[in-house]
Amino acid sequence: MNEISKILFLVSDSLLIPDIIILLVLFVRALLLVGSFYNRFITKYKNDKQLNEAIRTLTPDGGEALKGLLPEQDNSLYIHYLRDMLQHKPDEAYYDYMISNFENEGEKDIATSKLLAKVGPVLGLIGTLIAMSPALMGLSTGDISKMANNMQVVFATTVVGLVISLVGLVTLQFKQRWYAKEINNLEYVSRVLTQPAKL
Repeated sequence: MNEISKILFLVSDSLLIPDIIILLVLFVRALLLVGSFYNRFITKYKNDKQLNEAIRTLTPDGGEALKGLLPEQDNSLYIHYLRDMLQHKPDEAYYDYMISNFENEGEKDIATSKLLAKVGPVLGLIGTLIAMSPALMGLSTGDISKMANNMQVVFATTVVGLVISLVGLVTLQFKQRWYAKEINNLEYVSRVLTQPAKL
């Protein structure tokens, strides 16, 4: 039994360095996500007010006018698909196909936020538990410096994991609301533009 416990300890102890490396990689990814999210938030805030009003008042023959309002500098998924739909002749089957593709692309986009939200705390907890064992051993042997060094790792992995998760959760909430609204807009544009074909 003692040998099995030693093997388990060695296995868990060997996971600390990979855990810290993955946490650092995810932390960098979270910082990049914050930057791209902020840029998208500002661009979306500038463009959405005008576009939402134009979509709300869209008529079956107003596709060209709406296309003229699309910003050239915005390369977001929503603007790309909306422009593609407006450039194509009104076709309900094509519009449904494009909206389904948009939903799939949107799921891919929010996958990073979901990953950070779920994996961050798990990796932080793993690092915490692994580093806690040598910290307690240092305390039991009276080696305060060893315990202090390991407690630094305990707190650092926990904090970094929670920060990663926070970034993932916040960006996930915003993106899910954005995509729900954008899908609704695309479906409305599709219904309005295909009205003449149904008459």
